[in-house]
Amino acid sequence: MTKRHVSLPEDAEAGLEAFIEEVDQRLSSDEDTCSVVEDVLVDLHGDRDAYERWQAGEDVSPAERVRLQGYDPCNSTLESEYYAEKDEETFRESKHLQWLWRQFDATPMADNVEFALRFRQMLGEHLFDECGENCRFFKGISVTYGHNISVGDNVVIHDDVHLDDRGKLTIGDRVSISDGVHLYSHDHDLVDQTQVDNFHTIVEDDARVTYDAMVRAGCRVGENAVVGARSVVQGDIPDHHVAVGTPATSVKIKPGWEEVATPLDAEGVNANRQDERRIERDLPDDFEPFDEFQRDLEPPN
Repeated sequence: MTKRHVSLPEDAEAGLEAFIEEVDQRLSSDEDTCSVVEDVLVDLHGDRDAYERWQAGEDVSPAERVRLQGYDPCNSTLESEYYAEKDEETFRESKHLQWLWRQFDATPMADNVEFALRFRQMLGEHLFDECGENCRFFKGISVTYGHNISVGDNVVIHDDVHLDDRGKLTIGDRVSISDGVHLYSHDHDLVDQTQVDNFHTIVEDDARVTYDAMVRAGCRVGENAVVGARSVVQGDIPDHHVAVGTPATSVKIKPGWEEVATPLDAEGVNANRQDERRIERDLPDDFEPFDEFQRDLEPPN
């Protein structure tokens, strides 16, 4: 069934277009991104009066102060901020844009589909390494950094998807990512979970990763392939294959694609090729690691 075209009333359309264009121009300018984000969030949350009172040195309650400070991304931390291998200079910019994305999603306007999709498309063009045209990013999408993500044209990513780009994540053209999907690009050592390896994870053109599925770091979902609901991908899914289960296994080839697809019984179908996509990470010589668990990792005896 095809979609129906929906449009906003003329006045509403003009208002949202003017706002998105203004924010886009400010983010594209030499203006400090942190200041732009703070200013936009103050207005989006309808807190301009209280913010001006606070800036003028008037009394505000402790709760008001915390709320008003929170519009400034420099007064916040994100989980990825604690990751040892992040590029500090690149992360600073992406953190500010992430904060705008996340806090926008906390506003009532995030449920206005026509406005929200276009606003997130604009943000994606600033946040991601590459962001194609006509993408549809729905509510609750989270990213690790953002700047290690490449997204093609006409991609749809639905609610509550996590895009982990601690390594590198590439999403091709016309890809569909359903609600609750997790795409990972980092993995933890089995014994020492503080030891992290980063990988390049790939979802090729026209692929579909359906509801609540998970793709492990370093895996490739092939062109025109389908990952079934709640499946866990731990190896490569060949082009045009349908894979389901935990671990996800190819169970059929999409009808009509049999002549060009790898046979189901071919050697290496669903093989794990994670090592081929490993990304080496460099830490400063003087870096002092922090182990939040403080576990004894030595086996008994």
